[in-house]
Order: sequence, then C-alpha cells, then structure tokens
Amino acid sequence: MFISRIPLNTARYEGHQLLSSPYKLHSAVEHCFPPVPDAGRSEGRILWRVDVSQERKAVWLYVVSPLKPDFTHIIEQAGWPLYHEWECKDYSPLLNSLTQGQHWRFRLRANPVHKVPSKPRDGAKDALAGSIQGHVTVAQQEQWLLNRAGKHGFRILTDHEVPQVAVAQRQKQRFLRQGKTVTLNTAQFDGVLEVIDAGAFRSALCNGIGRAKGFGCGLLTISQVLQRDTTTA
Repeated sequence: MFISRIPLNTARYEGHQLLSSPYKLHSAVEHCFPPVPDAGRSEGRILWRVDVSQERKAVWLYVVSPLKPDFTHIIEQAGWPLYHEWECKDYSPLLNSLTQGQHWRFRLRANPVHKVPSKPRDGAKDALAGSIQGHVTVAQQEQWLLNRAGKHGFRILTDHEVPQVAVAQRQKQRFLRQGKTVTLNTAQFDGVLEVIDAGAFRSALCNGIGRAKGFGCGLLTISQVLQRDTTTA
C-alpha cells in the first residue's frame, strides 16, 4: 500500500473543475494507475480525499492505493508543475506498526447515511426495500461514526465523557454522473482514537469506512497524538 499527497491549484481552470465534481476527480485519480485486474492487486483499494487548509489557503489531494501512482497528469493540469511535485510513501511500515492500545489523531471525510424503510403498500405484508438518506445534523453524524468505530477496530476517546471528535466542513454536494444528478451529504471528522483491534483498524485504513468511497469519502488518515491532547477512558 502507498499513501500520497498532491497539491492542487484552485486558481487554474482545470483545478477548479476537478474540485467542483467528485466524479471528475474520481476519474482523474483512477487514471493515475495502470489497468490491473482486481485479482492482481494487493489488499486494499484506491481511496482519496480533498483537504482544505483555511489558514494557509492550501488544497491537498490525499490518496491511498495498493499500487504506486503516477500523478503527472494531475500536476500538469491542476497542480503547480514548476514548484511542487507529489509526495508518495510506502504505507507498509505504519500499517505493520499498528498495535492494540495505541492512540492516534485521525481525520475522516465520510458520507454518513441511514436506511429509511418504506411503508408497506395496501394489502402488502412487508415493507419495501426503503431508501438510503443522509444524516443531516451534527449529532446524527457524530453518532453514525461512534456506532461504526468498534467494527473498524477503534474507539473514540473521551474527555469528561464527551467524545473527542469534531464534525466540520459539513456539505451537501451535487454533481453530474453520466448525465444524472448525484447528491451526497458529507462531513469531516477530526478527533483522537484508540486502537482496539489492530487487524480491523488496518483494514479500515486500507479499505475505507462507509459509502461513496469513489467520490472522496471513506479515507481515514492518522497522525501522532500531540502532548496537549487529553485522552481518558
């Protein structure tokens, strides 16, 4: 597995176009890899996320992938070809170092959704399959993550019984995909976690969390906990 970071130039037309459509950015990311059948790939899948730094006014594209990427066309069309190249690191050392009990700061952009069952029609015994709808409040989105943490090998640490997670950059994105409008409710989660199952957590880092992974959701990244982070059970 590899983890990469690519600077995007929002002042360029191509950069603006990519950021305006997760479908276009998905296509651009996919073209950074050779056409290898899934059976030929190692564990994991292609995941990506756009991070925007309000302080530095910088935009970064993060990508996790089972194959080593070539981002030349993204840099040439939507990056800073004269000043910045992409960064790419082998993810294996970090993945192999994960153990139960470790604390990490984390970031996740996700598509928090829930299934709403349909009411049965007149004369029918069972409800219809229902629909998938996005969670819209901060409380709902936070609970969505808390409910899924254990399955993915971690728990959110608390400070005086308050989960150490912030929900930010909540958006409703609309874009075209093959002529049809796609609507996504997304949110960014930042917080502190504890690893409770290293294998499941490693899988979450390599395979993502939740839906809409092809559209910039699901990529979980971690960094070292700072001294000022307060972590309690």
